[in-house]
Amino acid sequence: MACLVLAGMADGAHAYEVTDDRGVTVSFTQPPQRVVSLLPSLAETVCELGACERLVGVDRYSNYPASLQKLPQVGGGLDPNIEAIVALRPDVVLMAVSSRASDHLRGLGLKVVALEPKTHADVQRVMLTIGTLLGVPDAAKIWRAIDAGVSAAAQSIPPGIKATRVYFEVNQGPYAAGESSFIGETLTRLGVKNIVPAKFGPFPKLNPEFIVRANPDLIMAGERNAAGLTQRPGWQSVRAVRESRVCIFATEQANTLVRPGPRMAEGARLMAQCLSDKAPRSAPGAKPAPQARPSPGAKL
Repeated sequence: MACLVLAGMADGAHAYEVTDDRGVTVSFTQPPQRVVSLLPSLAETVCELGACERLVGVDRYSNYPASLQKLPQVGGGLDPNIEAIVALRPDVVLMAVSSRASDHLRGLGLKVVALEPKTHADVQRVMLTIGTLLGVPDAAKIWRAIDAGVSAAAQSIPPGIKATRVYFEVNQGPYAAGESSFIGETLTRLGVKNIVPAKFGPFPKLNPEFIVRANPDLIMAGERNAAGLTQRPGWQSVRAVRESRVCIFATEQANTLVRPGPRMAEGARLMAQCLSDKAPRSAPGAKPAPQARPSPGAKL
């Protein structure tokens, strides 16, 4: 768990140390003014904290907010362009724990903070850590707004669809969002059942037959992964496919859904809308779910 330690200095200033998710402690004498981010959710968090102007470089996938698209791209999170990063003279590089470039960058004298949110608690912790790292005082307030937004999305769902069994595909493979992922936690807070149990891990690669046997009531997926989804072997027998209970999210919506960061409340609203539009009603006297009306922005 990342933590912060302040220590007095002889000249009256204060140094502080951040221990990141790898257990590596990094010392600073002042809040970083030049930041490179190698993970979209971390770049979005920096911007949400009002420090977007401090970003001087991002990975190739960071595209929100739109202003990030004007910044120098330094490769992917797992395969960054080391020379390009060094040339930007960053005060700190924010990156995922899983990135292989961390030791190389540290060896070149750069300060690296590795943070990788995977759960709701992680998102809160990372936001507070980056807020303290950057000297931004209101990170806790921003997190409370995100958390309240998820709760509001849950309250918007009709009670008759609370028992819906959902399969959320994050990537072809198929890779799914399990119960222990931040997406799975959002589904739980929305009151529905994830067909992928926590014991499988946050984002497991599944045998397609598992999904057929689990027979979900509703399927969620991004349009980049949707090609041929309903034509997979055996999937015509899956209730969600048979009854056209499939939400295909446009690319920008899918990005919102799969990034554990400031837009998590918006992701919850997208899932809630999908459930309200597509999930079967089970409460006595409830009206059938509309068959032809898509979620806003979603493609059927």
